Amino acid sequence: MPQTFTVRPAGQADGSFLGDMVVEAANWSQGGVRPRHEVLTHPDHSRYVSGWMRSSDAGFVALDAHGEPVGAAWYRMFPRTDPGFAYVGTGVPELIIGVRPIWRAHGVGRALLQSLCDHARAQGFARLSLSVERGNFAVSLYRSEGFAVTQPGHGRDTMVKRLR
Repeated sequence: MPQTFTVRPAGQADGSFLGDMVVEAANWSQGGVRPRHEVLTHPDHSRYVSGWMRSSDAGFVALDAHGEPVGAAWYRMFPRTDPGFAYVGTGVPELIIGVRPIWRAHGVGRALLQSLCDHARAQGFARLSLSVERGNFAVSLYRSEGFAVTQPGHGRDTMVKRLR
């Protein structure tokens, strides 16, 4: 497999691909086989892509050497009255990340995560949050990039990175 990829900002036209990445994130485990339709029609997951791209949304897409998207990381803001999995407070964007299985463990997730954190910092955010299911191998990536568990949950944890 080619190791070459590039990262570019996500745009309005990337909404469908971000949906694909929500499905990848929901199906992270070897036994993950929830169909796209089932994942994207469930409010717990659809909230992360519905209406993309809102004015407060930001993200990045990784492309392989042929220009095909292989991963994405983005954030959204949610109100206290309708929080996402990783809600920790008003003004703290929730990060979502997904990488096609064949591209995992090749630096794509790290590059996307770093790009998104740099962007959030430049936008003046003090923190970013994410939610990760226990047992997900991505936890080691998040820890190595400065995320720490702040809210243990039932089967999943909320992690936060301080940006400044």
